[in-house]
Amino acid sequence: MTTASEQTTEAVAERISGFLEQRTKLTWEPDTDLFDSGAVSSLFATELVVFLEETFDIEIVGRDLRLDNFRTVRVMTDLVRRLREENHDG
Repeated sequence: MTTASEQTTEAVAERISGFLEQRTKLTWEPDTDLFDSGAVSSLFATELVVFLEETFDIEIVGRDLRLDNFRTVRVMTDLVRRLREENHDG
C-alpha cells in the first residue's frame, strides 16, 4: 500500500519525466544526470526552473537556484516536494 506522500512523489516525478521526454525526445531514469549526459545544456536549467515553478506553483530562489538541484528527476522531485511543504507550512 502506498501513502499519499509516495503518491505525490510519484506524480511529481512523472510530470517532470514527461516534460523532459517531450523536450529531449529521450526517456530518463530518476537518477540519470541530465547535464553530464550531454543531452541538455545548462541553459536548459532555466527552462526547467520555469516549468517547475509554473507546474507546481512554487518559487525557486536564492540557494535553491543551483544547477545541482536540476541534475536528475529525483533531485527535482525532492526540491518540488520540499518547497511545497515549506510553502504549506509557512
